[in-house]
Amino acid sequence: MQNLPKGANASLPAGPVTVRVTAAAPVDISALLVAEGGKVRGDADFVFYNQPTANGVRYDPAGVDVDPGSVDAAVQKVVVTASLDGRGPATFGALGGLRMDVAVGGQPFAVFEPDGLGPETALLCVEIYRRNAEWKVRAVGQGYANGLAGIAADYGITVEEEAPAAAAEPAAPSSGKINLDKGRVSLQKRQTVSLVKTGAPALRRVAMGLGWDPAASGRDIDLDASAIVVDGRGKKVEAVWFMSKSAYRGAIEHSGDNLTGHGDGDDETIVVDLSRLPAEAAALVFVVNSFQGQKFTDVRSAYCRLIDLDTNAELVRFDLTDSEARTGVIMSVLHRSGDAWDMTAVGEFQDGKTARAMYGPAENVVRGLR
Repeated sequence: MQNLPKGANASLPAGPVTVRVTAAAPVDISALLVAEGGKVRGDADFVFYNQPTANGVRYDPAGVDVDPGSVDAAVQKVVVTASLDGRGPATFGALGGLRMDVAVGGQPFAVFEPDGLGPETALLCVEIYRRNAEWKVRAVGQGYANGLAGIAADYGITVEEEAPAAAAEPAAPSSGKINLDKGRVSLQKRQTVSLVKTGAPALRRVAMGLGWDPAASGRDIDLDASAIVVDGRGKKVEAVWFMSKSAYRGAIEHSGDNLTGHGDGDDETIVVDLSRLPAEAAALVFVVNSFQGQKFTDVRSAYCRLIDLDTNAELVRFDLTDSEARTGVIMSVLHRSGDAWDMTAVGEFQDGKTARAMYGPAENVVRGLR
């Protein structure tokens, strides 16, 4: 049996999989059957005590049972969640004793004990997911401060919960902009999040992770992630890409080129030290291009996610759910907002095989955010 650290994954042997969650006080277990677009297909893909079964997935008061061979082909992953049921501490940070045990065919396979939890009231525990023809398990440990409703909303389900007192929920800004107070944010196209959390220090070092998979099994897809720096006039002033991996004396650094798109996790990463960026860097536009001319219709599961490198926590995620027969896409923009930063999801396709071809479209996107 292996101990999985947060974020780690392991290939599962053949056989039925059981996930059991234990803690110092009772928790409610549920599972989400997530399709390729990162969302459930409907309410029937939410498995819990009042709806205990779906094809290949069965609720158990102590966890979830998964028969990979019986899971619908459209389901890419089964996400096991836990939420507090009111009979114990008010947060996972105060709960203690939290542990997830994964067994295959009745034999212990892996254990995951998440740490570093605080005000969270719901938790993504582990994912049982497909990778080509193989099934794997990933230790997640991502918490939500707004309960199971926060998790369900991110995956496309509406959960009825007792409404809080009116004074407990601050009014939303007139711009509709959200922030990080309720934990990780999942963005839709043209939605913006303020990268601040009440009472927390300003973000310093972040990483934009970009990932994708080939649409056809076994086919290599050579995509390139880049960051285009735009100034306050809406003009490109710098760019970081696989041929020029650093800017502003290392304040922006590129991880290097992934030539295939295969493998788990982020395919390419761009690290940004926000505290070291000069004033001219008003916005960073993150783009992905197909250097060899393959179209984005040959790509699936493209996403970008922002990670706080000081805590290793995923802050914001944008899953690109559509595609076009074009060779470039503007994924997202980090842009200054007073003394802080915002992130806007874009998902706008372009014709361009290199970062250079995206300078003009990137400038236009930034101008449009004003």
